[in-house]
Amino acid sequence: MAKPSFFITTPIYYVNAKPHLGTAYSTVLCDVEARYRRATGYNVKFLTGMDEHGEKVAEAAAEHGMTPQEWCDSQAPFFKDLWRQLEISNDDFIRTTEQRQHDAVQYLWERMKESGYLYKGSYDGWYCVPEETYFTETQVTKSDEEHHTEGQHLCPDCGRPLERVQEESYFFKLSAFQDRLLKLYDEHPDFVQPDFRMNEVRSFVEGGLQDLSVSRTSFDWGIPVPFDEKHVTYVWFDALLNYMTAVGYGVDTPEAKAELAYRWPAQYHVVGKDIIRFHCVIWPAMLMAIGEALPEHVFAHGFLMVRNEETGQGEKMSKSRGNAIAPQDVIDLLGVEGYRYYFMTDVVPGEDGAISFSRMEQVYNADLANSWGNLVSRALNMSAKYFDGKTPELADGWADEKNPLREIAQGIEGRYAEHMDKLEYVQAKDEVMELVHAANHYVEDMAPWTVAKDFTRIGELAHIIANLLESIRICAHLLAPFMPETSAEVLRRMGAGDEVDTTDLASVCEWGRLAGGVEVTKGDALFPRLQKK
Repeated sequence: MAKPSFFITTPIYYVNAKPHLGTAYSTVLCDVEARYRRATGYNVKFLTGMDEHGEKVAEAAAEHGMTPQEWCDSQAPFFKDLWRQLEISNDDFIRTTEQRQHDAVQYLWERMKESGYLYKGSYDGWYCVPEETYFTETQVTKSDEEHHTEGQHLCPDCGRPLERVQEESYFFKLSAFQDRLLKLYDEHPDFVQPDFRMNEVRSFVEGGLQDLSVSRTSFDWGIPVPFDEKHVTYVWFDALLNYMTAVGYGVDTPEAKAELAYRWPAQYHVVGKDIIRFHCVIWPAMLMAIGEALPEHVFAHGFLMVRNEETGQGEKMSKSRGNAIAPQDVIDLLGVEGYRYYFMTDVVPGEDGAISFSRMEQVYNADLANSWGNLVSRALNMSAKYFDGKTPELADGWADEKNPLREIAQGIEGRYAEHMDKLEYVQAKDEVMELVHAANHYVEDMAPWTVAKDFTRIGELAHIIANLLESIRICAHLLAPFMPETSAEVLRRMGAGDEVDTTDLASVCEWGRLAGGVEVTKGDALFPRLQKK
């Protein structure tokens, strides 16, 4: 029987700048879910990529003395190299300048034309180039600040000056979908996650929808409208389609049609909260117009802020404030696995997170150096020392004996899965760390070094070490989506390397699967303690 599909996507990232902490956050967030789903038996498609069209990209290229295509080509390696460094396991990397996206967008235009939800008119209003967003007269604000021209129209989202745009345009009848969108939100309350983001989307739609300008004639960096080539596609009308392009939309072959039928709709679009309206209003309306299925969930995460150590408040990151943090800065401090763990377990997905180097050091030392790394090191060292470099030989029935670690471990995968299924990574981590902390306490309570002095208690010692190793084995599997290389190394060190790429997480996390009498490797410290900087 074919495995069920699980299709998860990041936003596709603008190439007007190099990847930053926020883009990396979205991508790691998706990677953790993709790895977890593979471990639970899904056939995963994990998509990320680059958004390369639009006025903003054309301006960035001009500033660097390049054509837009040259500029985009120069930026792609920065994204691909960082994703490789951060152990991102994406199955596809889409660029909107690829032929497959060109063909799919032109196919979309033809379907939209047939749908009756497209008409030609002229646009006269305000446009924010950095946000790639149109605004009506009532949505904009006027400036009276010193650093803007008085009375200048400003973007309500980013506060930068707007351009007045007057040009012929094709319009998508977004206004016709207000009732259908509200019905969608009523019938599928988990369409937008977390819950409080749904309220924001609903109130926006209840306030009334304007038809959307979906083509431009004032510049040419975009995909041409197939039946009117002086028009190019509005960047969001292009970008949103990437999710379907990547699974065969618009390709007239049996293979592509089978892929689309298997993969679509996506289970999760993961996006930043700043682009939630595009994904939760415009995108579902587009799909309704052309009769395609809607994605199951749109998960909107918050922004990363820098914690001001004096005030304790989160501040927006900016070069001018001197508080911008680059991904490499964090990798240099925590290592790649520490980076992944910190951002996924100390920042609540969905909420804004205030980050700081001091907090990173605190989490790393407490959770990874002192708790998880220390537990692995002590248990493997004792197993090697007391049992000739191996795991203890285990008598039948050892796993059925009551002990505090077995009590916590029973049902742990189910409790963890409830949270992982909803991208509740902090709570999932808490389930695992409860067992890690209990195992560290168990070492102190049972004092195996004392038991080892009495040869008549060798059976008791074997059970103590086995209980510790079994707890570690289970925790390694549950921490693998967050820290894949560390978990693989732990399993290899304890002779369970054949379990690394499991597709049956529930089964491998059952208590009692530890192999007795196999070689263990002590190895170096997994997470050397960080010294205060």
